[in-house]
Amino acid sequence: MDYIANLPPTHVLQEKDAAHHLHPFTDTKSLNAKGTRVITRAEGVYLWDSEGHKILDGMAGLWCVNVGYGRTEIIEAVHRQMQQLPYYNTFFQTSHPPAIALAGKIAQLAPDQLDHVFFAGSGSEANDTVVRMVRHYWASEGKPTKKTIISRHNAYHGSTMAGASLGGMSAMHAQGGLPIPDITHINQPYWYGEGGDMDPAEFGLMRARELEAEIDRLGEDNVAAFIGEPIQGAGGVVIPPKTYWPEIQRICRERNILLIADEVICGFGRTGNWFGSQTFNFKPDLMPIAKGLSSGYLPIGAVVVSEKVAKGFIEHGGEFYHGFTYSAHPAACAAALANLEIIENERLPERVANDTGLYLAEKWKMLGEHPLVGEARICGLVGALELSPDKAHRASFEAERGTVGTICRDHCFESGLVMRHVGDSMIISPPLVITRSEVDELIEKAHRALDMTAADVTAQGIK
Repeated sequence: MDYIANLPPTHVLQEKDAAHHLHPFTDTKSLNAKGTRVITRAEGVYLWDSEGHKILDGMAGLWCVNVGYGRTEIIEAVHRQMQQLPYYNTFFQTSHPPAIALAGKIAQLAPDQLDHVFFAGSGSEANDTVVRMVRHYWASEGKPTKKTIISRHNAYHGSTMAGASLGGMSAMHAQGGLPIPDITHINQPYWYGEGGDMDPAEFGLMRARELEAEIDRLGEDNVAAFIGEPIQGAGGVVIPPKTYWPEIQRICRERNILLIADEVICGFGRTGNWFGSQTFNFKPDLMPIAKGLSSGYLPIGAVVVSEKVAKGFIEHGGEFYHGFTYSAHPAACAAALANLEIIENERLPERVANDTGLYLAEKWKMLGEHPLVGEARICGLVGALELSPDKAHRASFEAERGTVGTICRDHCFESGLVMRHVGDSMIISPPLVITRSEVDELIEKAHRALDMTAADVTAQGIK
């Protein structure tokens, strides 16, 4: 509290923020009129704002703070590295010990077929790298026409030009002339919103086979890869039916296209395995990673590459004209190494799979009994609540999409809980270190927010 006491008043911080700071994914005019929330410190699974309010962070920052806040092991590792080698690049036939160690560690943890690592500064940069890499690979294999990458509507793969093009979010595509050429999209495996009367397993197969139809439309010799998040995170925690990913993998193998698992959110224990592709039982050729790699303590991302794809670079030779000033930044690598050691030593994927994930799933399903909730779905420590005026028919509200979700999000904050809304879906992704008692607190606050939201829906006549 001494630190908070020494800060300027909240209104002064808000005024300075509005004067100079342009926020990501924000209506700046509305935010400046309302005033930003100022977060001043964090510990474990909790945040504190400039007014001294304690908030349970149900989103782990932005899906990333897997080991929780305030881990001195990471802070001290970064401090040591900054004293020894604060920065050097990995261009010009150069490397350094943190990059070498981290590449080896990632290769050890990744599924067996993924043995090589290309470093970036974020998940968006990792997905930009994927676009360049798969096209370069096929060109080196003598198949330069294999350029098109197939993704999914409502997917999120970052907000750079290439990352946003890979993603399938119409609002992003409407700004900036996206998508860039040679990227197409098929429908998502969103059973709750788009499955109608179909059985989930049947629906999963149908949506997977849209990939085959798109390959036929484009021509197999023109298709480089398919990319997908094991669970679509920013799209509303879309958990695919169990039939979906095995069928996607079959199609990719039979049609000779690369399979890319975007593990930026699902990686490093979130789904109860080290990687989401292991949870859904498929084997990617490339795997973009970020977020949980360092638990957000410093920015870092990477693409983990299979032996098959790496051979195209190693055996054919020739320069790959791609990279970043901060690829394998020494301090970021040190943060990631310390973070991975915590995840291993505390057996966080196993804890999610066998303890807290199961406990949260049980409590989360109970929230599905709330009159306002049409579905409560969860996998590991990532879940969604679909808000509906008619549970039996999985109906949407007549009000503009997101109206009820925004009301619920605001009540969550009032209750001391960060729970994000995507349209009228409420989503969570708490730190993997969350305890059972903290799960109880999360559920209690979420239930209170649902009650207040239901009261507002009734009072405002929202249908």
